[in-house]
Amino acid sequence: MPLPRLSATSLLRWLPLLLLLLSSLPLLALPTVPGSEAYVSSEKGKGRFPLVAGGKAAPLFASAQDWPGVLRAARDLQADINRVTQRQPALTTDQAPAGKQVVIIGTVGKSPLIDQLIRDQKLDATGLAGKWETFVVQAIKKPMAGVDRALVVAGSDKRGTIYGLYDLSQQMGVSPWYWWADVPVAPQKSLYVLPGRHTLGEPKVKYRGIFINDEAPALQGWAQEKFGGVNSKMYAHMFELILRLKGNYLWPAMWGNAFSADDPQNPALADEYGIVMGTSHHEPLTRAHDEWRRFGKGPWNYQTNAEALRAFWRGGMERMGQRENIVSIGMRGDGDEPMSEESNIALLERIVTDQRRIIAETTGKPAEQTPQLWALYKEVQDYYDRGMRVPDDVTLLLCDDNWGNIRKLPKLGEKPRAGGYGIYYHFDYVGGPRNYKWLNTNPLPRIWEQMHLAHAYGADRIWIVNVGDLKPMEFPISFFLDYAWNPDKWPASSLERYHREWAAAQFGAKHAAGIADILAKYAKYNARRKPELLDQNTFSLTNYNEWPTVVADWQQLLIQAEQINQQLPAQYRDAYFQLVLHPVLAGANLNELYYTVALNHDAAKKGQANTNAMAEKAKALFAKDAEIKQRYHALAGGKWNHMMDQTHIGYTYWQQPPVDKMPEVVTLPPDKIKALVEPTVSAAVTKPGGKLPAAGSGFLETDGYVSIEAEHYDKAVNGGGATWQVIPDLGRTLSGVTVMPPMVGSPTPGGNTPHLEYRVQLSTTAPLTVQAYFSPTLDFKNQGGLRYAVSFDDEAPQLINLHTGMVADNGNRPWEQAVAQNIIIKTSQHRLSKPGEHTLKFWLVDPGVVLQKLVIDCGGLKPSYLGPPESPRGAASPKVIESKGSVGQR
Repeated sequence: MPLPRLSATSLLRWLPLLLLLLSSLPLLALPTVPGSEAYVSSEKGKGRFPLVAGGKAAPLFASAQDWPGVLRAARDLQADINRVTQRQPALTTDQAPAGKQVVIIGTVGKSPLIDQLIRDQKLDATGLAGKWETFVVQAIKKPMAGVDRALVVAGSDKRGTIYGLYDLSQQMGVSPWYWWADVPVAPQKSLYVLPGRHTLGEPKVKYRGIFINDEAPALQGWAQEKFGGVNSKMYAHMFELILRLKGNYLWPAMWGNAFSADDPQNPALADEYGIVMGTSHHEPLTRAHDEWRRFGKGPWNYQTNAEALRAFWRGGMERMGQRENIVSIGMRGDGDEPMSEESNIALLERIVTDQRRIIAETTGKPAEQTPQLWALYKEVQDYYDRGMRVPDDVTLLLCDDNWGNIRKLPKLGEKPRAGGYGIYYHFDYVGGPRNYKWLNTNPLPRIWEQMHLAHAYGADRIWIVNVGDLKPMEFPISFFLDYAWNPDKWPASSLERYHREWAAAQFGAKHAAGIADILAKYAKYNARRKPELLDQNTFSLTNYNEWPTVVADWQQLLIQAEQINQQLPAQYRDAYFQLVLHPVLAGANLNELYYTVALNHDAAKKGQANTNAMAEKAKALFAKDAEIKQRYHALAGGKWNHMMDQTHIGYTYWQQPPVDKMPEVVTLPPDKIKALVEPTVSAAVTKPGGKLPAAGSGFLETDGYVSIEAEHYDKAVNGGGATWQVIPDLGRTLSGVTVMPPMVGSPTPGGNTPHLEYRVQLSTTAPLTVQAYFSPTLDFKNQGGLRYAVSFDDEAPQLINLHTGMVADNGNRPWEQAVAQNIIIKTSQHRLSKPGEHTLKFWLVDPGVVLQKLVIDCGGLKPSYLGPPESPRGAASPKVIESKGSVGQR
């Protein structure tokens, strides 16, 4: 029977009812675990295991013989089920489970029941037994007499089982950030586990963790108020968070704090939870830096005080006992400073030899059976480069430059080390050219690009990241640990999906896309220049409408964030403020403050009538910064008081000011005001260059320049195993382009070797300067610099080194400028024989180079921070294709 045709009026009449019916249908929610298939549903279905159904929760069983950490996580699962459904299941550990439907929890080799199920071939141990940190969640039939079905959560080892429990919790909708960011759960009446064998396999990176550092004044003040100090009461929450995020490793707070000495329960509790402990790169043999101040005797100098230092280190190892640790070896100067100039490789090798003797003597087993690391941090890498070596079982912990740029990676083709390689990375830093501690300034595409390099080059034994006070780094911490579990799951094209799925996991699917865009944009804007480095002179007030555009971008983002805030249910707003709204509100206000100061200074120079009004507005914005902080501190009944105590306005050198300081503004007396009409800053109007072809193609010269975003190439020539790839949203304005895989060789540029082509229309034959904008990647191959080449048309490519004169160290001006501006800009000079259409070619020489932008200066380029906006394309140009999966674009 054909369907009746409905008029537009009829459709409008029935639309509300149709929407109501649609809204009552079950929604297919985004996965609650980013990157994972959803295997828990609120809907009954064939073969689904009823975790909670009909008002009853399936009872839980875990053997009392299992690891204490497993039993503790089982209690967390019990609480999580109740959190979601208001139905608390029974949990027994001393008798066999009873009931038609039960949950059996256990570790292979520790749970007699799990081992029996494997022997009876009711539980398939394939891919489980003998693996590292692996779990399986699976329903089985007739596990024992009187039980029809059991949902089994089994682990290959202690953390494998714990991860299985927490993965199930996440699948139910309990965020790992339920405590640390007050993320609520969506209530459900029923919970069903889908049929099948649910597992994440083995993690690709063995040890995955965070470093709590630079913890005063924020975390220190907060912990003192809430827990009486940085102690086991506070760390219990941190241990749980790390495990819920499927991390396993922690360097504890160490500035004025001593993990094991401050509270003897700290290391005992960490071991019970299942956390592998370590100490930072300059704290040998488990001894916190502050312990030498408290208990050490004499100078921190192995040449003159070796006996006292050996006794000190021996005490640390004896205290460690059999608990899981990765023991840092080596030595830096006191207070994380370089060793004295007299120190040499022979001395450091003797230190390591003596330390390993202490390790062997105190543990009662060969030193190689205790995990150890040697961090090649700052000058220690120089010792390695000059020939210092440590035994093969020691993990070489390679480091970034404290600004997210990896300094060194393993040499391709080298004999593998038994101890492998790791990475020490930074989301937070105290040091030159400026501290950055206040807000999250770490866009995921940049983290991805650098850690992808690490994974590709085989640095996969340890990944640890300095996260400062932990808050407000929630989002990048989640990504860092998720990516460490399986980097192959997250190609560059999937980063937008990660933003969206993470947002959905915290706030639900409805606003996930909008929140994902906000998360990407605020981090991108903050990364252009760290907030602590901003001032009124950062962006141009006169050229390319730069300052007004930056402020307008922030204000638009704030409008978007506030709109979602108003639409969210009330119970989500504390979490939303912490994770989304606060960084936007604070960042928008700070940028507007410095913009207003710039306007004030400019108006004062010209004697304009709005000078004093701009001064008053700047003062109001400065006051608003403090109000935003207090709003954060009032969340959840004051739960996070002190967490935003970090100063960030008024820096005069690398170290933070004791208090935020109002930027200087100018107030004019009436007799100094000359201009009575307030000026307006208008948008820049681009003017074409000289005579251009009427129907040409390519980017057009306007105002004496051509500006091109890297991803907008006309042609990409691949070859030799190298493929050009866009990394969406990487960089200061749009995206980045690099070659994959990053291990390809270095071809001689020219002919048909890999290159990008950009068609341009130029009006001049005058000398041209090509500026190439790059991510501030370092020479991680230690080959004397990464290179690229550039040419026009058929001219010979010019070979250019990104790192000429650059050393990743304080005092080196090229490096300080690169990290402060988050860009490397290199130039080349060219002369063309005729105006008109030309092809600018960018050539692969070394992989790892990430191009963001190209600017051709035809004589009219003006100073700016971000470079001029992208030039228009000619009418005959191909349509610009949007970057797939890109969010947060300027």
